[in-house]
Amino acid sequence: AYLTVSIEPLPPVVVGDAVTLKCNFKTDGKMREIVWYRVTDGGTIKQKIFTFDAMFSTNFSHMENYRKREDLVYQSTVRLPEVRISDNGPYECHVGIYDRATREKVVLASGNIFLNVMAPPTSISVLAADTPAPFSRYQAQNFTLVCVVSGGKPAPLVYFKRDGEPIEATPLPEPPAGAGSWAPRNLLHRDLDDTKVPKSLAAEGEVGGGQPPATADPPRGLAAERDPVTETIPETVVSREFPRWVHVTEPIYYFRHTHAPVSDGTVEARATLTWTLNPQIDNEALFSCEVKHPALSMPMQSEVTLVAPKGPKITMTPTRARVGDTVRILVQGFQNEVFPEPLFTWTRVGSRLLDGSAEHDGKELVLERVPAELNGSMYRCTAQNPLGSTDTHTRLIVFENPNIPRGTEDSNGSLTSHCGFRLVLALTLTVILELT
Repeated sequence: AYLTVSIEPLPPVVVGDAVTLKCNFKTDGKMREIVWYRVTDGGTIKQKIFTFDAMFSTNFSHMENYRKREDLVYQSTVRLPEVRISDNGPYECHVGIYDRATREKVVLASGNIFLNVMAPPTSISVLAADTPAPFSRYQAQNFTLVCVVSGGKPAPLVYFKRDGEPIEATPLPEPPAGAGSWAPRNLLHRDLDDTKVPKSLAAEGEVGGGQPPATADPPRGLAAERDPVTETIPETVVSREFPRWVHVTEPIYYFRHTHAPVSDGTVEARATLTWTLNPQIDNEALFSCEVKHPALSMPMQSEVTLVAPKGPKITMTPTRARVGDTVRILVQGFQNEVFPEPLFTWTRVGSRLLDGSAEHDGKELVLERVPAELNGSMYRCTAQNPLGSTDTHTRLIVFENPNIPRGTEDSNGSLTSHCGFRLVLALTLTVILELT
């Protein structure tokens, strides 16, 4: 007797689709059985998933009841109603017939097929690297957007757009295993004080004419950059909110794409876009990260708009602070208004904070057991991101506390004791009496 088995290849399928595994065979012998196997661990393990017993005309699944998903369509054809990532891999169909010479012997033939299960990405997000963090007003620095795409199989194609137009970027090589990320390097520096252009440079008209200082070497594979130039600025007060460098050429973007496998069989893709930030042209620019994937009918995308900080909205509780109260000053409403996330710094105008420190970072400033001496004190909240910085002030008014007698609080907010005063007076009188 002869026996041949063949299986037609399947195109990639998407998670949730129904798949039919069809085993084609030809024989002139008498059928004994048809068995489907799922092959795992590189072919070392073959797990039965479905059997058709021709002797008794019965079929049954070898999977546990709660995983019984296979349906026999016709003897050699098995249907998987909803495929999962775990179904990805090779399968084999084994067909057995009785040998004509002896009915006790079974002749076997088999065919195999690979089931390629795809999964569309489940999430995409764009964030700024290394924020919140201080950023120099007068020194050009690199800025990096990070796009994180999770849940896809195979790895998706990720790219960036600016104001709806694709960005042409220079690809960077993947970092070696265990290496840290590429640290931003300074591309341009100007010798400025906090408010003015130096008089000598302004008078001679040489602002921006000199050579920029040497910079750190770029990573291997990074194309040489054209030197950025600065505009000439007369001797006037330089804006405290925005840096004053201007690039005469289009920004040069650098792109890096990596992906890492996840335990469920999908991958997490990370794409980074790095360029020298220019607040004059980058403020309010719309950047988007887009993803193309064979399991998606249309690209996924996530958008962010670069926005410089505006005056922070702050609230103070309690609104009517009394001596001895704990006062909280909190920044409100920045999470959806400014990108990248600003760094908030608190200072007390003309003096140190209550705890003795010069400044405090964070969205909230806490003043514990405020003394009367803080009445009228001014507090400054500075919000800063790579696109600029801005300040907002608030004044603390401290009212008398009827529960604390006047004159019982020292400069540190602690209470003095009437008993202590009486003791000093008694000791003084005792000494006077003994002398007399």
